[in-house]
Amino acid sequence: MKKRGRHPEKALTALQVRQIKTPGRYADGNGLYLEVDKSGAKRWLLRIMVQGRRRDMGLGSVSLVSLVEAREKALGFCRIAREGGDPLAERRKTMTVAPTFAEAAERVHAEHAPSWKNPKHAAQWLMTLKTYAFPEIGSLRIDTIGTPQLLRVLSPIWLAKPETARRLKQRIGTVFDWAKASGYRTGDNPIEGVERGLPKQGKQKEHHAALPFSEVPAFVARMSTCDAALHVRLAFEFLILTAARTGEVIGAEWSEIDLVEKVWTVPAARMKAKRIHRVPLSARCVEILEQAAQMTSEGFIFPGRSPGASMSNMAFLLVLRRLKLEITAHGFRSAFRDWAAEATSHPREVCEMALAHTIESKVEAAYRRGDLFEKRRALMNDWATFATDIPRASD
Repeated sequence: MKKRGRHPEKALTALQVRQIKTPGRYADGNGLYLEVDKSGAKRWLLRIMVQGRRRDMGLGSVSLVSLVEAREKALGFCRIAREGGDPLAERRKTMTVAPTFAEAAERVHAEHAPSWKNPKHAAQWLMTLKTYAFPEIGSLRIDTIGTPQLLRVLSPIWLAKPETARRLKQRIGTVFDWAKASGYRTGDNPIEGVERGLPKQGKQKEHHAALPFSEVPAFVARMSTCDAALHVRLAFEFLILTAARTGEVIGAEWSEIDLVEKVWTVPAARMKAKRIHRVPLSARCVEILEQAAQMTSEGFIFPGRSPGASMSNMAFLLVLRRLKLEITAHGFRSAFRDWAAEATSHPREVCEMALAHTIESKVEAAYRRGDLFEKRRALMNDWATFATDIPRASD
């Protein structure tokens, strides 16, 4: 026999709504629930009797609808139901036509972007959808898209680009979560069943395609004569000589450079490990910066086409395509590490610190309080000498 008792009323607080992380439904009272997905998405749900039938109504995402607003909406819909009306029908009368997937994705991006600390991630979030999802489903209304259409989006890259495909799947799911919370869709998220129609991805992690380190000098010499823009070629060479990541280079600003001390200080916010990283600059790196300064002397060192914008993270890929090479810019970090291990006697910890790798051993990290800067300067000078040594034709 069902236990009787008082139904909860205003059981949740705004603090609880923010702090609850465990997936499930949490009753506030009068049929209002906070629904938390496995993905962490939170939305309001109203369970209500409409003309003798139990109905569920989405009242919006927690990021858009506060606890107070959700209670007000729930009260209004309950009043309509008690008077014999149909709150779902009333809401449909006032709602606009469901947006297309592209419009919905743009709105989700705009709403979430302020909470993302990494501007690069914010840009990539939408760019992934524009590249892979918009051509197939961008023009379709969000309430008409089902699993078959999403299967066509993911299938071409599911095995060829597994990491990109997984991120794309997660981002598509977020758009559909928003659509349901906003009342544009009902039922389950169509992305949830898509993997049943896709082949199993391998577990082995793919490494970034890289040149053998012995071919790096020839690449640098060849790149200097290709038809890419000068500032792109300078940025690419700077990336190679500093063994930095793409995001660190294209986001570099003049305020981070000390040409007197020959140091580039990358802020923690732009580092993968979220720690400040000092990069010793070789003589060639200084020359590159002096050339770049003739084009711009403030803001980004290697600016993009739009005023005030950084260079696109696709710029280096386009250079590699022009040179017909199936490698990645990130792969030059691997070439540097192989060179340091096989062609030099520089200590392993100096090489790892040059790459800003996290120290896995807690004991080693505790004892290594410095950043081995002067030893790294010698290492990077040797790398620059090697990488910029113009290859000579054999006799």
